Amino acid sequence: MKGLMLMFMGIGHLYEAFGVTHSLKHFYTASSDIPNFPEFVFVGMVDDVQMVHYDSNSQKAVPKQDWMKQTDAEFWEKERENFFYSQQSFKAEVATLKQHFNQSGGVHILQYMYGCSRDDETEQTEGFGQLGYNGENFLEYDMKTLTWKSRKQQANFMQDEWNRDISRLGFWKIYFSQTCIDCLKKQVDNGKSTLMRTVPPSVSLLQKTPSSPVTCHATGFYPSGVMVSWQKDGQDHHEDVENGETLPNDDGTFQKSTHLTVTPKEWKNNKYQCVVQVTGIKEDFIKVLTESEIQTNWKDPAPNIVLHIGGVVALLLVVVVVGVVIWKKKKKKVSGFVPASTSDTDSDNSGKGLLKI
Repeated sequence: MKGLMLMFMGIGHLYEAFGVTHSLKHFYTASSDIPNFPEFVFVGMVDDVQMVHYDSNSQKAVPKQDWMKQTDAEFWEKERENFFYSQQSFKAEVATLKQHFNQSGGVHILQYMYGCSRDDETEQTEGFGQLGYNGENFLEYDMKTLTWKSRKQQANFMQDEWNRDISRLGFWKIYFSQTCIDCLKKQVDNGKSTLMRTVPPSVSLLQKTPSSPVTCHATGFYPSGVMVSWQKDGQDHHEDVENGETLPNDDGTFQKSTHLTVTPKEWKNNKYQCVVQVTGIKEDFIKVLTESEIQTNWKDPAPNIVLHIGGVVALLLVVVVVGVVIWKKKKKKVSGFVPASTSDTDSDNSGKGLLKI
């Protein structure tokens, strides 16, 4: 379940700026033939913090934050009914898409995300909506034309169908411009003790082997707005740098990594440092790339080779010693020599004797 959510959360991150921007997002996932996974899952999030969860297995609307749990039971029963209706609708939609594309069994996934964002400083608002099928982006809501746009040719039929529904277009226009923003403001106000908090990151430098990229890993920070970057001799450095995605931790905080490909000689002769900046925290968190700062599980195989060779040499010495001891014991049992031949033909053996045992 987390894998599907992370895949779809990446879409929502496209709409967030590095600043005091709050967002409200709704994620719907309907699927078929996935073992041990609910056919339908809903997750509601504010500022990437999960506030409500529903799935077809439990068929319960579960509040995930304390400020949501204060809402009365009647509200949650109504929400459960709404989610159950959505569950049936999405199941039918998956069946329709499978039929349209002549698909039978196998895994099929329909994902739907919509929501809005608001900048506290500029008060600028934005709505967004996307629908994806089997990992491909099918439809996106266009805030300029107030219509749905197809992103794949095979989704044109859905674009035409959705845009022909005038009442549906009217609903989304009001929702994105007013309803969603009002709901976002309310949730941010109710959950401000959680949503407005700041938690500094823990920053580490990691490396698998001396020839592997150096990873700057920041974790445990909140909110999710973060910038993780590398500097070389005090200047921003982007060459041979690969940035990872911001990912959620189980405790409601976030993590992000960035990878720098650099030789030991290069970073030892220059000052490389990782800089982490978190929204709402003025302080920069810096880790200078030094040998003592790198954490690794790698062990130099050379000492093991030396120990192995030393073990073999010791074993050979034992064999030699044992052989000498046996030879000496046998030597003590010798009773004499048999004279060798002294003929001209055996001149090579002259003066030699054979052990008589």
